[in-house]
Amino acid sequence: MIAARQPKAETEEVAPDKSGPRRMLCEKQVLEIVPVGRSTLWRMEKAGRFPKSTYISPNRRVWFADQIIAWQHAVDEFNPNRGRGKGRARA
Repeated sequence: MIAARQPKAETEEVAPDKSGPRRMLCEKQVLEIVPVGRSTLWRMEKAGRFPKSTYISPNRRVWFADQIIAWQHAVDEFNPNRGRGKGRARA
């Protein structure tokens, strides 16, 4: 007797399709998501505290949306040892 294939249960998790194109964000879109200025974004990227951009042409750089989302989740974690910057010098 040949058993018929059973359809997957609706409760089972289906892995997302990784073969599709990744969404790319331009600098303006990234700055709408992340509340910092262009210089701060550049400094954070240079220091390794923000995902690296990718150049798709000589004057066009983009970030991948999935990397920005992963960065947002990592920033949500509280780190009591995280520095707050230099701030003003106290007199």
